[in-house]
Amino acid sequence: MTVYFIGAGPGDPELITVKGQRLIRSCPVILYAGSLVPEAVLDGHRAGQVVNTAELHLDEIVRLLAEAHGRGQDVARVHSGDPSLYGAIGEQIRHLRALGIPYEVVPGVTATAACAALLGTELTLPDISQTLILTRFATRTRMPEGESLAELAQHRATLAVHLGVSHLPRIVDELLPHYGADCPVAVVHRASWPDQDWVTGTLADIVERVAGKDFRRTALILVGRVLAAEGFTDSSLYHPDHAHLYRPAGGGDD
Repeated sequence: MTVYFIGAGPGDPELITVKGQRLIRSCPVILYAGSLVPEAVLDGHRAGQVVNTAELHLDEIVRLLAEAHGRGQDVARVHSGDPSLYGAIGEQIRHLRALGIPYEVVPGVTATAACAALLGTELTLPDISQTLILTRFATRTRMPEGESLAELAQHRATLAVHLGVSHLPRIVDELLPHYGADCPVAVVHRASWPDQDWVTGTLADIVERVAGKDFRRTALILVGRVLAAEGFTDSSLYHPDHAHLYRPAGGGDD
């Protein structure tokens, strides 16, 4: 048997990979993070055992995986977004390795990608930012040395901050010296869900703009000049003088 860690995407049930959907509909056991994964993602399943793990602790989850292994049953372990980002799969995988239980990770659409799609923006633009930093705000889990928000902000790259909306004033204070008060910001709540909502502004006014919203932990903060950029250079990808394997210089049709 195999435990499949499946990225269900940011919320919209259609934003899941074909492989992820196929596995959910074929695995006899499903364990899903019900606090972040909508039940609609499970539509069409034929599993004999479906467990919402929102109220379970790690040992209980591992026990269910081990029991399925003992029965020789594949498991769809469904996480929100992409399971490799803040999915807490590392600790589960560590237990599976110790128990000799096979596993596979199936990628999913990230919340960051869903937010960029909602805002209709590209997160990397020539002359503006060619780097995207995905990070989180330090609360109960400390940040490793060199990864404080202020240290990352020194790069002035496009920044996606997870798990920080309730600390927005502190985040703004740490970013202001590096990005400047006029730097564009977007705070997106529950991207791709039916009740999605968002606020845009700058570091100077985003706290005030968000104050009237009930944005909680499912909100993502995007910071960077790409969010309002106009005067950037076209990429070389489609330039007529840029030759590559599929298109000769001059943009010919041959």
